[in-house]
Amino acid sequence: MRRGTAATALVASLALAATACGGSGDSGDKASGPVTITWWDTSNATNEAPTYKALVKEFEAAHKDVKVKYVNVPFDQAQNKFDTAAGSQGAPDILRSEVGWTPAFAKKGFFLPLDGTEALKDQAQFQSSLITQAQYEGKTYGVPLVTDTLALVYNKALFAKAGVEAPKTWDDLRKAAATVKEKTGVDGYWGSTQAYYAQSFLYGEGTDTVDAAAKKVTVDSPAARKAYGTWLSLFDGKGLHKADTTADAYAHIQDAFVNGKVAAIVQGPWEITNFYKGTAFKDKANLGIATVPAGSTGKAGAPTGGHNLSVYAGSDAAHQKAALKFVNFMTSASSQSAIALKNSTLPTRDDAYTAEVKADPGIAGFQGVLAAAQPRPALPEYSSLWGPLDTELPKIAGGKESLDKGLGNAELAIAKLVPDFSK
Repeated sequence: MRRGTAATALVASLALAATACGGSGDSGDKASGPVTITWWDTSNATNEAPTYKALVKEFEAAHKDVKVKYVNVPFDQAQNKFDTAAGSQGAPDILRSEVGWTPAFAKKGFFLPLDGTEALKDQAQFQSSLITQAQYEGKTYGVPLVTDTLALVYNKALFAKAGVEAPKTWDDLRKAAATVKEKTGVDGYWGSTQAYYAQSFLYGEGTDTVDAAAKKVTVDSPAARKAYGTWLSLFDGKGLHKADTTADAYAHIQDAFVNGKVAAIVQGPWEITNFYKGTAFKDKANLGIATVPAGSTGKAGAPTGGHNLSVYAGSDAAHQKAALKFVNFMTSASSQSAIALKNSTLPTRDDAYTAEVKADPGIAGFQGVLAAAQPRPALPEYSSLWGPLDTELPKIAGGKESLDKGLGNAELAIAKLVPDFSK
């Protein structure tokens, strides 16, 4: 990033913090009036935010002593903005935080521990793995709002025409892709070069970018090389679409799938509403969802993602009390069901999966693969470890460097991010 751009971003971040802050004592609050808390929502401003805004109004109608200042912050900017704002005691009272941000912000003391508070009074209703993922060093710093993982999504009609079933292994996928191409004329599978999407190949070989428990960088281990070798092989062959290394690759892959130009991709539930907008899925029942194929170890799975609601530790007592009340409301079964019905996102508590919610085949399908999802380790630096791979994997897939060189480069870069880890 250029210095001028960085400076502009910093000024914008501080300005947003100053205008949105409720944590440092909003000047609009009156001693006898309602407390005004600020919520930074990082959801999609077009497809998801309207649902959250409606729930804010519902909350305010039921809690006359609290006002909520809603601010939608672009997801790709929110982590840095909050980090800057919290460091200057100017953060919002509540952040919709990506699960991977929790350890880093908790380590810095920016998030309030929520154990024993009103925000977590329904803790037993939440999926236990999601609570675990919201914890750092034995304390809980977020309440799960929505969850997600990756799955193999496929066009049932194209698979039926080709006479193939959802593949259980990557070898099965390769064979199915060739048959789909032969029988239908379209490619059977189009893979991504992004590190997050390649993570499932690591899990399929029983490894990860790092071994957090052993404090060791494992991205260039034999198991990881085998995993990325499988990933690379799926860009070349009958029915396998070549790698797209352009800046618009995500949109290209998504557009091809929703319009029936490719039979299968790996994708997450955040695209459910967009699947249904495509010509291939006017009939929602045509959307097939299966666990990401397994590797040679027989293991299958994908990263657990999603978002928590976290409370700023720098807010005063009155704002924290109001924030905890708001978090409890937004993560309740009724609120999560409403969010799922409007946004087609996955609830984090079992009692939110009502019959009406599960009538959406996308939600029901992704709920079925959640059991294979793998929580990320509580390592503050973990989410940043995909950065070096996002630099190297497109070069490898595009034939600009070898797999060995690319993984070697990634290992060196990752080692700098976790300097106390061995290689």
